[in-house]
Amino acid sequence: MNKPKASQTQAKTQIKLPAEVLEYFPYNAARPHQDEFIATVNKAVNERKSVLIEGSNGLGKTISALSACLPIATKKGLRILYVARTHRQHDRVIDELRAIYKQRPVTGISIRGRNEMCLNVFAAKGAFDSKSLMEVCELLKNKGRCPYYTNVERRSYEYIQMQQQLAHRPYMGSEILRACKKQEICPYELVKSVTHDARVIALSYLYVFDPQIRSAFLKNLETDLQKIILVVDEAHNLPETAVDISSSQLSLFVLRQAELEAERFGYKDIENFARFFRVEIDKLTDKISKEEVVDPNLILKIIESEGSIVRPREFFIHMHEVGLAIKKVLLSEGKNPRSYVNAIADFLNKWLDTIYDDSYINVASKYYNKDGNKAAKLEIVALDPAKITEPVFSQTYANVIMSGTLQPLDAYAHMTKLPESTVRFLASSPFPKEHVFSAVCLGVSTSMNERTPKMYQTMIGRINEVVNSTPTNTGIFAASFQVLNALLSEGLEQQLLKPLYCEKSGMSSKENEKIVQNFKACGEKGGAVFLGVQGGRTSEGVDFPGNQMNSVVVVGVPYAEPTPRVRAQIDYYENRFQGRGREYGYVLPAMKKACQAAGRPIRTLEDKGAIIFLDYRYATAYTKSFIPSWVTNGMKIIPDKPGILSNEITHFFSNQT
Repeated sequence: MNKPKASQTQAKTQIKLPAEVLEYFPYNAARPHQDEFIATVNKAVNERKSVLIEGSNGLGKTISALSACLPIATKKGLRILYVARTHRQHDRVIDELRAIYKQRPVTGISIRGRNEMCLNVFAAKGAFDSKSLMEVCELLKNKGRCPYYTNVERRSYEYIQMQQQLAHRPYMGSEILRACKKQEICPYELVKSVTHDARVIALSYLYVFDPQIRSAFLKNLETDLQKIILVVDEAHNLPETAVDISSSQLSLFVLRQAELEAERFGYKDIENFARFFRVEIDKLTDKISKEEVVDPNLILKIIESEGSIVRPREFFIHMHEVGLAIKKVLLSEGKNPRSYVNAIADFLNKWLDTIYDDSYINVASKYYNKDGNKAAKLEIVALDPAKITEPVFSQTYANVIMSGTLQPLDAYAHMTKLPESTVRFLASSPFPKEHVFSAVCLGVSTSMNERTPKMYQTMIGRINEVVNSTPTNTGIFAASFQVLNALLSEGLEQQLLKPLYCEKSGMSSKENEKIVQNFKACGEKGGAVFLGVQGGRTSEGVDFPGNQMNSVVVVGVPYAEPTPRVRAQIDYYENRFQGRGREYGYVLPAMKKACQAAGRPIRTLEDKGAIIFLDYRYATAYTKSFIPSWVTNGMKIIPDKPGILSNEITHFFSNQT
């Protein structure tokens, strides 16, 4: 049962679009309901309004957003920043721009992360993250220590030729990187120089939402947010990303390294402080089991009284300046300019900045490293994504916020503080109803008090019914690694009649990629089973069109463990949105993960797949309200009896041609 890959030209629907959009829409036909999506975005942006829009996979959201926004951007001299999480999504933007380019001139580039675009091994290896790489890069350039940067001038002829090429038509970041490697010219400098000419720029969330990175990027772009149409793809990820951007942590390891660093460079006061603070955090975390919310003033009091730091702010600024000086010395010695002293200073300055801000909590946690040794850390945990998103959304010309899983739209708008005038729209699904089978199994659940060996055996029985009734590949996504491991312990692999590929906690991205590729290949070889977790890189970041995944089993509801930080998140939202705390802080994050996992086998208009929810809670009206309508329409409730699910799936696939 082969399922051909979809293409835009295979759709049959008559196009009904504004004339200005038709100049940029490169296909002869639109997919079902695609014209509604495009017209809604075009009208909102023309009226300088933001639009929050949910549209399922297969609708063609990328080309829809581009063709809706480009005529306005061109007419008014605006830029389109298209932010997405993965390189694959960035490349899709360039692919669609190239289709547009065949009928109308348009320019665009995709930008990879700074550490991926850096050819200087010395700089990239020594950086913690994109921010530290930015610092290292500036130090190297100022000292004339980066040959790729100096080659911008030394090979000016080749550099100018590359600039002219990039200003002519759309290019992917990977293409720019290859060309720069060949010429030994800095890709970052080249991209900086041509962003002025690019109408569309595809890039990661951090370029727009991280305040420090955004400031530098807009300066290079020589523009401000008011002249930007912002498109946020896979926007269900944004609240979590925004919270991560605002949060910080300081580990015992960093404190120990700072102590050694200060000793080496002769800063006795900082050496003593780092040692004292490390011992105090070690003692504090000895008293907790996993994590606890701590009073930020308690830590400050310990620093002032036990550490004899009378003016903490002044001392932290002193540490910051020392850290910068250490970086310069390290660079002059030909070493990576990484300063742990500087890292401590930045963390503690932020601790002071947020100490009376109720949108942050302070957490102390204890854990064990790979060697089984105790480790611990302090964290500044952000609770409010709007602290990051609102300064952007309130200043842009317009925002297009889109994903396949955004419901309820009002909740998303509240949490990210979108402008009050934001248009909300649920696009109809393009999928033929007969292509999707969805069902909820009664009698099974991963609720904590129901996780018994008997329950897991029942689940394994239902999973086997799905696997044995599915033509080729089946995906199974468990609520957590605890549930995943319990399924394995109860004999899942031994009872399966097809090979099992299993995601493991702590697995590297390369290892995961390899098992996913092997699993996909089985789609043409009789089939296999992939076992992963909801919210993992496979359940959210990988598509399985065609026979790569015919059926998916969503095992349990992935509610977070009720840790102190989760309870704090619920309380914070309850204070902001009375009566909505549990929904916003607990239910919504879980349902986003479940819905993302459920959508893995249905990626194109031609895909036909079965979606099975293995938990009776998905049958309740409340839980169903968070699931996209294309999944819940016609959803069947399977009684707690063996054989019924198998018959339903067999019947579904036997009717597919």
